[in-house]
Amino acid sequence: MRTRRKFTPEERLSILQEAEREGRPETIRKYNVAPSLFDRWRKKYLSNGMEGLKNRYKQIDPRVRELEQENERLKRIIAKQALELEVKSELLKKTPIPNKIK
Repeated sequence: MRTRRKFTPEERLSILQEAEREGRPETIRKYNVAPSLFDRWRKKYLSNGMEGLKNRYKQIDPRVRELEQENERLKRIIAKQALELEVKSELLKKTPIPNKIK
């Protein structure tokens, strides 16, 4: 069983360039890359250049995720307070204030 190896976009490009110079089968064997994977890299490189070789997913920074969660929590608090204020103002409009004049 092969161990899975992750290649950086720069490594992918250098493997593609080496295959152009020294031949596809030799390069595939040298780097232990599946022919289908090599063909996929080549197709992506030809269609989008270096951008095509980059990973499609973005890893979200844990601090950013933490700040987004805090932001959502604060938004819920503000919404709850706004609702409470609206209910209180509606109640004040409906109930008359008794005059305590003696």
